[in-house]
Amino acid sequence: MNVSGRRIVVTGGSGFLGRRVVGALQERRAAEVVAPRKRDYDLVEREACRRLLAETRPDVVIHLADRVGGIGANRENPGAFFFDNVMMGAHLLEECRLAGVPKVVGVGTICSYPKLTPVPFREESLWDGYPEETNAPYGLAKKMLLVQGQSYRQQYGMNVIHLLPVNLYGPGDNFDPASSHVIPALIKKVQDAQDAGAGSIEVWGTGTPSREFLYVDDAARGIVLATERYDGADPVNVGAGFEIRIRDLVALICRLMGFRGEMRWNDAMPDGQPWRCVDTSRAERLFGFRAMTSFEEGLKHTIEWYRSTRA
Repeated sequence: MNVSGRRIVVTGGSGFLGRRVVGALQERRAAEVVAPRKRDYDLVEREACRRLLAETRPDVVIHLADRVGGIGANRENPGAFFFDNVMMGAHLLEECRLAGVPKVVGVGTICSYPKLTPVPFREESLWDGYPEETNAPYGLAKKMLLVQGQSYRQQYGMNVIHLLPVNLYGPGDNFDPASSHVIPALIKKVQDAQDAGAGSIEVWGTGTPSREFLYVDDAARGIVLATERYDGADPVNVGAGFEIRIRDLVALICRLMGFRGEMRWNDAMPDGQPWRCVDTSRAERLFGFRAMTSFEEGLKHTIEWYRSTRA
């Protein structure tokens, strides 16, 4: 499917990732790209999903809308994270089926993988155990949308695909300490320490877990490539193919920001999943995706954006 000339709905299209996906689709000359706002279409409500599709009549729906946050937000809102994500996805996909939408692109999460998945995470390992406890409700909610999509493909012949992106970062990320992920949270902590003339920062956990990060523009490009080139039932990892320990990540951010203070590790706080790094070979083989932005380059862009925004 070439997106040129197509009408496309991108739920969550005004968000961090969604804005990039909308821009990438427009560059590919999509005829119309609709990014519905929650105030107009609360997708937790089935009637809103039905009304959205009736009013837009899309050729493709890319479902990015979710309720998401870092470890703290997941610990405080497990029920809301589970319910909202399940209901948005389930209602939207059912209404897409009834409306005859030709293609639906579901975007899940690396949090769906079992806690102790061998590195690199391969898609075949997705059902080998329970997710890490602090984000299990969110991860399982998104995984249920994979099951729904596969079952709808089997029973109704729907063209539904499911992507599994790793942690994203980049300019425009969420820097709210109550809900942000690790990279924006760390950048804000370092900047706040510099502004206050502090000699140290506190970091959650032990610093031993590893994470994989994908620059947001690369993620958007991968989603558009999958929309055009992939029509299979199997989930597909979308990542950068590397991992970095949190301790090394903190040191790198401090170096790039010129902070020479002390890192104080609060090991009373959770580490989250022990490690995260995905096998990206399926994405490269099936729709030609490979990350292009180096990690240090992406961090520099993110730091520069945050500092300019604060200024």
